[in-house]
Amino acid sequence: MTTLAELNQCDEDAFVASLGSVFEHSPWVARAVAGQRPFASAQALHDAMLGVIRAQPAQQLAEFLSVHPELAGSQARAGTMTADSISEQGALALDNLGNAENGRWDALNTAYRRKFGFPFILCVRRHTRASALRRFEARLHNEPAAEMRAAVDEIALVSRLRLAARIADHGMPQLHGQLTIQVLDGTRDRPAAEMHVELAEVGPDGRRSLLRSTTTGHDGGTREPLLGGQPLRIGQYELCFHVGDYFRGRGEAGAPVLDVVPVAFTLQEAERHYHVPLEVSPSAYRAKVVAAD
Repeated sequence: MTTLAELNQCDEDAFVASLGSVFEHSPWVARAVAGQRPFASAQALHDAMLGVIRAQPAQQLAEFLSVHPELAGSQARAGTMTADSISEQGALALDNLGNAENGRWDALNTAYRRKFGFPFILCVRRHTRASALRRFEARLHNEPAAEMRAAVDEIALVSRLRLAARIADHGMPQLHGQLTIQVLDGTRDRPAAEMHVELAEVGPDGRRSLLRSTTTGHDGGTREPLLGGQPLRIGQYELCFHVGDYFRGRGEAGAPVLDVVPVAFTLQEAERHYHVPLEVSPSAYRAKVVAAD
């Protein structure tokens, strides 16, 4: 990693060496803005780089889009993508799908390239695999000009995250989202400490993939966000609060009526803070999902 001051002061070749991979196989973008230094902020630097891309004539822009790898394509399976793309696609295991899933992605990639002439581009760090597929299928219906704009918009999201990963003091806002909880014990009117909580991603087939298993602290929340430090993946989730064990552990008379309280929800904005407050007693609960600013 480097600092913005170092990027502003280094020679052009060093600048390009540091930032040339922010845009896939396109170090010319970094070289094009090197002469505009010094940049007042990392955001100003990113804006300048995007300005260079958006100013390209349609043919050159299509060529720029064409150097990007397909999602779950042959390059992903062969491991021949750039290190950034391997990391991004690998997080969704798009390089290791079963035969049926490979066939579905291959069919979409073929149809998309036939219609638009360049690969489907998506900031996969903001998506679950299910939401990525839904977005892929939806964008196949776009007109070519609209889809080219959509592809550049996704590249803007990808490159902003890549740039932030390269600049230690980037200071760019709204890069990440987070999910937090707070549980209130309604029988005592105080935070419910030491309640077991699980967070799972729910696939389109209803299958749950456990993401976090933790216990609430003295304030009824968790020490760290259940999700955070990166964009939230757009998709369906379920929180399970083990309220029966909690009340039994506190010597409540009789068996609690409630055992596990599930809260199912969809995260739709990757850079938002979502908060789930739960008020619970042995026989009743009240929960909601709040999208905070």
